[in-house]
Amino acid sequence: MTPSVAVVILNWNGRRHLETYMPSVIAHSGNAVVYLADNASTDDSINYVKQQFPSVRFIINKENGGFAKGYNDALADLKEDYFVLLNSDVEVTSNWIQPVIDELEARENVFIAQPKIKSYLEKNKFEYAGAGGGFIDVLGYPFCQGRMFDHLEEDNGQYDTIREIFWATGACMFIKASLFKELNGFDERYFAHMEEIDLCWRAKNIGKSVFYVPTSTVYHLGGGTMQNTNPRKTFLNFRNSLLTLYKNDITPYRRLKVLFRLLLDAVAFVKLLFSSGPKHAFAIVKAHFSFYGMKKIRSKVLQPNPTGILKSSIVFDYYLKGVRRFSQLK
Repeated sequence: MTPSVAVVILNWNGRRHLETYMPSVIAHSGNAVVYLADNASTDDSINYVKQQFPSVRFIINKENGGFAKGYNDALADLKEDYFVLLNSDVEVTSNWIQPVIDELEARENVFIAQPKIKSYLEKNKFEYAGAGGGFIDVLGYPFCQGRMFDHLEEDNGQYDTIREIFWATGACMFIKASLFKELNGFDERYFAHMEEIDLCWRAKNIGKSVFYVPTSTVYHLGGGTMQNTNPRKTFLNFRNSLLTLYKNDITPYRRLKVLFRLLLDAVAFVKLLFSSGPKHAFAIVKAHFSFYGMKKIRSKVLQPNPTGILKSSIVFDYYLKGVRRFSQLK
């Protein structure tokens, strides 16, 4: 029997994105049911979509709980077999869903996957949020095939192999509904940023696999809801990264790793102080104090799947060894 698919677009005051990107979703999503999950928008997003795209179904959240709570609320009552979490600033392409679903169906232990994520503005390049599939280093720093920190590679077919990865991007994540519910969805404390890495890591800790399927391609604008100029984004990235590491690292060294991250974040503080200003720099300080004050709930561990964890530090590889391409990693 053909599995059912829900494409769920989380929206908050995003009419401008819906005007640009929704036509491609409607044109290329086949038999999937397209939902707009609205996070208490104050613009006319809902009316616009109702008028222009009558096939779209609506989920109205009572509050803006960010990406994490927004999707938890939106997916709670859906009955489809697969959820596709799609950002509102993503242009999809012909036959973007079926290749990913086929891989999820064909591989017994694969529960999460992502397509190739390329830049909407520079279509020859990978895009920051996901690129050619996500990985993580020994200290919990994420990176991707095609993206090291802010360095983006051109797509020349070098990452066109279907393979297991560590995390799939929240910009376009395919996940079996049964697993999303088993994991109780996203950790709502995250609000936004890195909650998808936490979700994937929790899935890996119970033995599930995450895959990259480059036979499907989408184009992501990026920064559609919270710009890089917003210090809150800096705060969330640093705090949530620490929380993800502490919650999910199964080695006996997680506290030592957090201490080492404190030292590296002190370096980042100085860098941001001069490059982005005091608001961004002190967002790192706020992130650490927030993290230390949070209740530390360890993730469930049954049969850890470490595939996709780099045994070295991407920070040292990037800044000291000059590694800029995923293919240069050893």
